[in-house]
Amino acid sequence: MKKFKYALLGFLFLLQSMTGQQKKPMTPQDLLSLNRLSILAVSPDENQILYKISSPDVITEKSETSFYLLDTKGNKIQRFNTDHKAIFQWDEQGLYADEDGKIYLSKDLGKTWLQLFDIKNADNFKVSPDGNSIAYSKNISLEKVLGKEKYPELKNATAQIYTDLDHRHWDTWKDGTYQHIFISTKNNKKEVEILADKKYDSPQKPFGGSEDFVWSKDSKSLFFVTKEKSGAEYAKSTNTDIFQYNLSTGELKNITKGMMGYDISPKLSPNGDYLAFLSMKRDRYEADKNDIIILNLKTNRKINLTQNWDESVTGDLIWTPDGKNILFTAAQGGTKNLYITSSSNPGVTKLLQGKFDCNDIISSTNGKIFFTRTDFNHTADLFSYSTSEKSVTQHTDINKEKYAALSPSNSELVMVKSTDGKDMGVWMIFPPNFDSNKKYPTLLYCQGGPQSALTQFFSYRWNMALMAAQGYIVVAPNRRGMPGWGTSWNESISKDWGGQPIRDYLSATDYAAKLPYVDASRMAAVGASYGGYSVFMLAGLHENRFKSFIAHDGIFDSRSWYLNTEELWFANWDLGSPFDKPLPKAYTDFNPISHIDKWNKPIMIVQGGKDFRVGFEQGQAAFQAAKLKGLKSKFVYFPDENHWVLKPQNSMVWQNEFFEWLKETL
Repeated sequence: MKKFKYALLGFLFLLQSMTGQQKKPMTPQDLLSLNRLSILAVSPDENQILYKISSPDVITEKSETSFYLLDTKGNKIQRFNTDHKAIFQWDEQGLYADEDGKIYLSKDLGKTWLQLFDIKNADNFKVSPDGNSIAYSKNISLEKVLGKEKYPELKNATAQIYTDLDHRHWDTWKDGTYQHIFISTKNNKKEVEILADKKYDSPQKPFGGSEDFVWSKDSKSLFFVTKEKSGAEYAKSTNTDIFQYNLSTGELKNITKGMMGYDISPKLSPNGDYLAFLSMKRDRYEADKNDIIILNLKTNRKINLTQNWDESVTGDLIWTPDGKNILFTAAQGGTKNLYITSSSNPGVTKLLQGKFDCNDIISSTNGKIFFTRTDFNHTADLFSYSTSEKSVTQHTDINKEKYAALSPSNSELVMVKSTDGKDMGVWMIFPPNFDSNKKYPTLLYCQGGPQSALTQFFSYRWNMALMAAQGYIVVAPNRRGMPGWGTSWNESISKDWGGQPIRDYLSATDYAAKLPYVDASRMAAVGASYGGYSVFMLAGLHENRFKSFIAHDGIFDSRSWYLNTEELWFANWDLGSPFDKPLPKAYTDFNPISHIDKWNKPIMIVQGGKDFRVGFEQGQAAFQAAKLKGLKSKFVYFPDENHWVLKPQNSMVWQNEFFEWLKETL
């Protein structure tokens, strides 16, 4: 009997090896263990791309990192070894790296290194084209807000004292410091502080980096982004400008003066004669149409290359080597596509379209455009597009073995009629090995933003493929407010948060409920940020469409939220102020707390303690209200996370609690 058992096991093992590895649905552990690709630098001739692959470990919360070079001509990849891991630039001088503030140059691809600069407590480095100067940013103390600074004898005091707004931003309390750009040269060790004594940030906080400044071709000036506002005025405005600083004279010139919205991402043309940048027209509107502007630095003439295009450009923007065209990405029709525009004549041409997203345009050389690509099932990999053959080539497959063990989901974009007769694109994501003869529990996914695109993105938290892999159909509507369906569709959500966008969600829900493979008795609504707000609203308006809810960092009471959030330009534009007369609907009919009397289903609430966009009080209040109403409810609180959950082990807790709740309540 024992011999037969071992023979059977041996046969089964042989059968599995002959048929290939047994595939399984993705788990949260699988998701968080996936390798991640990051672009570091591109050679000046664009014939080589330096990138790294990070392999995360959830237990240690650390990553093993490997470096690689892709030869863009021969499509060959080789390992790149260096002790100087913080590589930040590759130009005609060579490869630059930072190690503890010491800036090194290598002219032989990392075999030998020469120290050029010694910069302490700085980051966001950029070396000038001639190699003689370096620009960098660091925090400078300009205000005393700490109690122990004001009262030196009270060294143990923890007080923070503020007299104006912008006292906290995103996840950080203001400590009296500002980000300023400095310039140092090889021959003169003295630092030049561009915005000395000015209470402005450059790069912009909280997310600005080296993309906020760029050298001129002749190394004689620096272009950089800043907002000439502080305090309450800063909190109410999006009016950033691009300035030009002359190294020899110290002259500071606002080259986008009179342009009232965001002006960001300056990119110099290959010949140095033009500056391209992204621009929004209106102050206080952070989701305004993003256009590409080019400025002739000799004549000061500006051209809007995308003014007649009915979509908005994302942050990906590069010049072609000949300076005749600009490549960029933008959402359109449920995916993020690759586009090109002429630098002399307005107009836009789409280069790629498919069931994927194009991201991070890296280079354009030898008739190829290199970029990263994702879809619901796949994290970023390197691809190229041949402009002559109109074909796409994949160059990396960093998770090939991991993907081989997983059963992928399938997705389909369907058009659903909204209550006002418009066509709305809705992504349907199906479980692996989907069987249309079965009925599946279904999740309505509510996107955040509120004006962020719902495309074939890959997320390490809100992952569509992972949700589907647990046996759920995911319904993801491109409701009002989503980029990629025209500027009117995108803008219509402002001042109407609880109106048509919520009806769009219900239209998608009702469409899905009629499908033969959807179990309409087992539907849940889930989402974060504006998606969390949407879940709170739907909990009071759903009329028993849903059996369960999950809301993450959502606004529960808009009145109290307005007096706690930090970026007031967003609140004023999208909701209006609770001090306005007449009182905006955002604080009456469109306020989730107004509908708490109709909450009747289980709800899980997730909240970050360091979230200053949507303060933790919002999640706490919603949980307490649900509990006092006698509803099955859960509060998952992350004291050390902001509007996102970023720490690996916290992410694992998030995923486990998410799916545990759905199993319990659906």
